[in-house]
Amino acid sequence: MSFHQKPVTYTDEVGLKVLDLAGMKKFYQDIIGFQVISENANEVRLGTDGKSLIRLSARDGLQPKPDRYAGLYHFAILLPSRKELGKILLHLHQQGIRLGSSDHLVSEALYLSDPEGNGIEIYRDRDPEEWKWNNGEVLMAVDPIDAEGVVQEAALSKESWSGMPSGTVMGHVHLHVSNLNEAQEFYTEGLGFEVVTSMGGQALFLSDQKYHHHIGLNVWNGTGIPALPDQAAGLDFYTLVFADEAKRSQTAERLRALGAEVTETADYWETRDPSGNKIRMAV
Repeated sequence: MSFHQKPVTYTDEVGLKVLDLAGMKKFYQDIIGFQVISENANEVRLGTDGKSLIRLSARDGLQPKPDRYAGLYHFAILLPSRKELGKILLHLHQQGIRLGSSDHLVSEALYLSDPEGNGIEIYRDRDPEEWKWNNGEVLMAVDPIDAEGVVQEAALSKESWSGMPSGTVMGHVHLHVSNLNEAQEFYTEGLGFEVVTSMGGQALFLSDQKYHHHIGLNVWNGTGIPALPDQAAGLDFYTLVFADEAKRSQTAERLRALGAEVTETADYWETRDPSGNKIRMAV
């Protein structure tokens, strides 16, 4: 099954408030390899297959983001194959981009930051049949990646990197939150996700339909940190796509019962988690 299409509730477009719109557009085009989907003087939307995955927005009076705040840890771009991970690994190396990497058992991942400090993961999933589950939790780790093996896949294909491939999706979103228990209640009882991995009171990973995670939550920036100010650069919103109008409405009812506000517009509904992270609810 695909964990990034209906009826699964999955992550989609991520919005970033940016200080340098032209510079960030160039980075996401030339370094990450997205195509421009639409743009105007204050906003650029980029993605693949004619579909926006990243929305960059410039605003008057925006300030650089403070260090200790709730908001984006990283958004994670899911590639369709290990070969594609090898191709972009070679490309990023040739561009002189500083990278981290990990083998998470369920996936192989590269880590980097954009010019304004927003975290980015680029990864490929192993076949779900290879994932190991124990008492409802999926086994994940932070092991060294087999970079040589990843690059070999690209070399065998004899294909050069030419941007983000067709079939690329927003795999998951990982957030800094101020209180893990409050966040867990909101994301499970409100949004309907299931905890699939917990890390000693420091981080939680949640998913729908037994993906390894659509949402990551952590308190690595500290407990009780403030929400990201509206006039600070960084995460503007991220999007969750629901199976249908009925499921979105049921979810909104549960969120309101928890005391969360849900605002309805023609294009999307909007809510905020207890740490102030803005979520657009789409169908």
